[in-house]
Amino acid sequence: MTSENTSSVAAAQETDWDARAAAFDDEPDHGLRDPEVRAAWAGRLRAWLPAPPAHVLDLGCGTGSLALLAAGQGHRVTAVDRSPAMTERARAKLTGHPAEVLRGDAGAPPVGGRRFDTVLVRHVLWALPDPAGALRHWRELLRPGGRFVLVEGVWGTLAPVGIPADRLTALLEPLVREARVERLSGDSALWGKEVDDERYAVVAMV
Repeated sequence: MTSENTSSVAAAQETDWDARAAAFDDEPDHGLRDPEVRAAWAGRLRAWLPAPPAHVLDLGCGTGSLALLAAGQGHRVTAVDRSPAMTERARAKLTGHPAEVLRGDAGAPPVGGRRFDTVLVRHVLWALPDPAGALRHWRELLRPGGRFVLVEGVWGTLAPVGIPADRLTALLEPLVREARVERLSGDSALWGKEVDDERYAVVAMV
C-alpha cells in the first residue's frame, strides 16, 4: 500500500470513528455506565496495571473510559486517539484528573521521547495495518520493567475480525520476557451481556 493510499484509509477511519463517537458510550463496555460493568473493568485494571502511581499510555482510547478508571486508581495517564470527536469526549471525562489526551495515530503515538510503565490497548491492535510493527514501536515506548496490557479478541461468525490470542502471543514473543493470557469471554460483567466469541487480555512484561 502506498503512503497516499495509507493516508486515505486513515482519513476514512477517522471520519468513521467521528460518526460513531456520539453513540459510542451506549455500549456497556465502552461507556462503563453500569456500576457492575464499571466495577468489573476497574477490578481487572487493578490486577493488570502496576502499583500506582504508574505512567500509563492508553492507545486508541476512544472516549476515555478506561483512561478515567486508571486515573481514578492513581495512575498518570496519557491517552491517544485519532478521532477528534473521540478525543473531545475523552478530554471532557478526564478533566480534573492526572491525565492528558492527545490526538494521533495509535500505531505511532505523538509522545516524543517519553517512556511509560504500561502500554494499555483495548480492541485496537487488530485494526492496525501492521500489528507487528506497532508492537515493536510500542516496545520502544516502555521503560525497563514495563508491561503491555492488550485486550483483544475475535468477533463475528460469517466474516470474523480480530486477532486470535495465539497469534498475538507469537508476535510478542521476541519483544517480551514473559506473557500471560487471561480469557475474558466468560466474564459477562465486563461486557454487560453473555458473549460466545473469543475475548482475552495479554499482560506481557518486558
